[in-house]
Amino acid sequence: MAAKILIKRRVPEGKDTELGLLLMQLRSLTMKQTGYISGETLRRYDKPGETLVISMWQSVDNWREWVLSKERSEIQDKIDYLIGAKTEYEIYEY
Repeated sequence: MAAKILIKRRVPEGKDTELGLLLMQLRSLTMKQTGYISGETLRRYDKPGETLVISMWQSVDNWREWVLSKERSEIQDKIDYLIGAKTEYEIYEY
């Protein structure tokens, strides 16, 4: 069953560039993962600094395999450190 993952982050002022580089690394690796279908990044219009990534996967299991991988965890830890908070995830199935 296909899954959509909503990834929410609040980006502190002045951290956009550094975060952008980390997100490009993460997106590049994500696109090579089994079960990955697509993804898009949205910036909230009425609240600067809030972002939403919508990631589509063939299954929740494909997503879990990727989210628990060492290579992803290393980049994600850098992202969370940079923004000073844990990234939020919501998992939805079709």
